[in-house]
Amino acid sequence: MVATAATSSFFPVTTPSPDSGGAGNKHGAGHVNLGGLKSKTASSGLQVKAKAQVPSKINGSIVATSVESLKHEDDLPSPPPRTFINQLPDWSMLLAAITTIFLAAEKQWMMLDWKPRRPDMLIDHFGIGKIVQDGLVFRENFPIRSYEIGADRTASIETVMNHLQETALNHVKTAGILGDGFGSTPEMCKKNLIWVVTRMQVVVDRYPTWGDVVQVDTWVSASGKNGMRRDWVLRDCKTGEILTRASSVWVMMNKLTRRLSKIPEEVREEIGSYFVDSDPILEEDNRKLPKLDDKTADYIRTGLTPRWSDLDVNQHVNNVKYIGWILESAPQAILESHELSAMTLEYRRECGRDSVLHSLTAVSGADTGNLARSGHVECKHLLRLEDGAEIVRARTEWRPKPANNFDIVNQVPAEST
Repeated sequence: MVATAATSSFFPVTTPSPDSGGAGNKHGAGHVNLGGLKSKTASSGLQVKAKAQVPSKINGSIVATSVESLKHEDDLPSPPPRTFINQLPDWSMLLAAITTIFLAAEKQWMMLDWKPRRPDMLIDHFGIGKIVQDGLVFRENFPIRSYEIGADRTASIETVMNHLQETALNHVKTAGILGDGFGSTPEMCKKNLIWVVTRMQVVVDRYPTWGDVVQVDTWVSASGKNGMRRDWVLRDCKTGEILTRASSVWVMMNKLTRRLSKIPEEVREEIGSYFVDSDPILEEDNRKLPKLDDKTADYIRTGLTPRWSDLDVNQHVNNVKYIGWILESAPQAILESHELSAMTLEYRRECGRDSVLHSLTAVSGADTGNLARSGHVECKHLLRLEDGAEIVRARTEWRPKPANNFDIVNQVPAEST
């Protein structure tokens, strides 16, 4: 029966009239077409009764006849012709989805109800540094964080020195001449050369406080035939006030032999174009730094040893750490009532991780028994190894702390009852 239905779909058969159907059925001659289905002949002794209007069923399912199929097909509208336009995707659905996502995100943002407390909160002060002033000056900003301040709520001298050192390294990196070493250029790395500081001079006009943002500018110049001078200016990023000025002299050392070296011509070609022809930011303090010993020193601190975290990638103690060791022997009365206003450092020898150091300090121009009430105080320092070899000679100048800082330092919490 399925085969017969399929055949009828290809060969349309005219539906007989009721009269012819009745005659044929009565005399048992020929075949009767019932909606495309053939009945058995009358000779079989069976009579088939069916209505042409009733659709046939196959395995319980209604099967439409060919005539009905053609009729329904004629009733359906013809599809539009295929063109480039109607083959494009439905962009309206995509646009609706994107709009829904943005509206949901905006709703979540409004639920947070976040608004900046100050207009400058949306300014990124702490982005990577940049080259300014015709490519000769490097500038970088630093926030003063809570762990970088001391008991008087101002940044420590070590914090200031770390910011200066960081800008020096980032200057070399941003200029594109940083090799694998700690501030060394590619040619310096090939020759196993590193930079070492021999002299540092710093003047602090005012210390930044917690939450301040400082702006550090640095540049380099030639110093003699085989040296380089690096200067810094540290400003208040908001007001532009100069807070600190510093100048330093650097030379090259072979990191394998630990001996000083001349600047090779290949290295000079790398860095020469970045030198600025300018005077030092500070007038050089040419006063001689005297050598201290156990007899001339007023205060001595012994047994100072470097920790593993005090070493840099060149396997020697970071030069900023020396400042902390120098101040270890400074009298407590000065540290509480005065702040460091200027210092000059002369680096004589590097310090290794197994070294044991002594810190010596001599106070000049003040009564050591009444330092808290003294005005400006000057100290001389020496950092040496146990065998007497000198590491750093230094001179520091101190000024009385502002009244508000002095009150904070000397304030003692009341005992609870």
